[in-house]
Amino acid sequence: MIVVFLLTCLFRLIAPAAADAAQYESWNAIIDQMHIALDNALDAYNRNDADAGKNFVNDAYFGYYEKEGVERAVLSYISGKRASTVEYQFSAVKRLMTDGAPVSEVKASLDSLKRMLREDANNLDGKEESSTGVFLASLVIILREGFEAILVIAAIVAYLIRSGNGRHAKVVYGGGVAALVASGLAAYALQYVFQVSGANQEILEGAAMLLAVVVLFFVSNWMVSKAEAEAWKQYIEGKVQSAVETGSAFALCAAAFLAVFREGAETILFYQALLAETTTYQNMIWTGFAVGCVALVAIFLLVRYGSLVIPIKPFFMGTSILMYIMSVAFAGGGVKELQEADVISVTPVGFVQSIDILGIYPTLETLIPQAVLLALAIGSIIHYRAKGRRARAAL
Repeated sequence: MIVVFLLTCLFRLIAPAAADAAQYESWNAIIDQMHIALDNALDAYNRNDADAGKNFVNDAYFGYYEKEGVERAVLSYISGKRASTVEYQFSAVKRLMTDGAPVSEVKASLDSLKRMLREDANNLDGKEESSTGVFLASLVIILREGFEAILVIAAIVAYLIRSGNGRHAKVVYGGGVAALVASGLAAYALQYVFQVSGANQEILEGAAMLLAVVVLFFVSNWMVSKAEAEAWKQYIEGKVQSAVETGSAFALCAAAFLAVFREGAETILFYQALLAETTTYQNMIWTGFAVGCVALVAIFLLVRYGSLVIPIKPFFMGTSILMYIMSVAFAGGGVKELQEADVISVTPVGFVQSIDILGIYPTLETLIPQAVLLALAIGSIIHYRAKGRRARAAL
């Protein structure tokens, strides 16, 4: 209830400003402006000014595709895969400009991008605003952004309860609540106080996700090591106390904070866009939000209390594997954010399909760190299982 109250207060605070944000009568009107920017990009590149060309492409992406809510609408009404495809087409155009590709090749890539944007605009404009559509869009936002964060918190709290350290759960809850407040303030500051550019916002989000990767991987590795100790050395009788009370307590709090902070700021910005574009059924936004919060609470309770009927060793191993999966997904998402900001290059991998919920994207730069993390996770599990077998043999 505290979480729902805090989120509602933050959204209510920002909603009046969002209501004034709508400037275009249709999605096609926004795409018209994007086409102008993309045409200017081609003209600049044709004059041998690749930097200016890329700046115009960035104007189209950050100034319209993100700022005016096109990305959010595609995510909500079409698919996450389509949004990723379009985003990487922006990157493909800039990569061609950087590589000094022939003008005809750059033009073909730009034409492909413009065609995608127009198709999406026609699709979105063909969807008349309905109470059901607005409700589902709101529901998708809160579920999409909150699912990963709630799983992280629920899994960590369940671990603490099962290991006899329930009194430390307040540290995790505190990290989550602090992140909600911080994400709301950050979203407001980024949009209305500091006027941080789209590229820098992507860098901040990407850095937060990659930092979360480190913390989540540490926590998951810590959990899997304790699973063997718990099963074979009666770890719950007190040996975890010193670990939880020192550095590990901070790691658990940090994992909760980072998981919620990144998702929370993006959630608020997405709801701002939804509030701005919805003219008739704004009450359904809050209905969808409320239903989504109830669903997230149900997910939390399922993980938290469902763990009580799971044998302790499989539960600890399952929880650590969940943390590993989250770290791999965050790694892909963090690199993708930095790619959108032109900090990291884009090398397409044609045979890979985007799986947004797992942070899998068709580029070498996102897949390599994920492969490394996966290898480290498998290695850690094998190592601690072997260590457990040696410990049992010594008894």
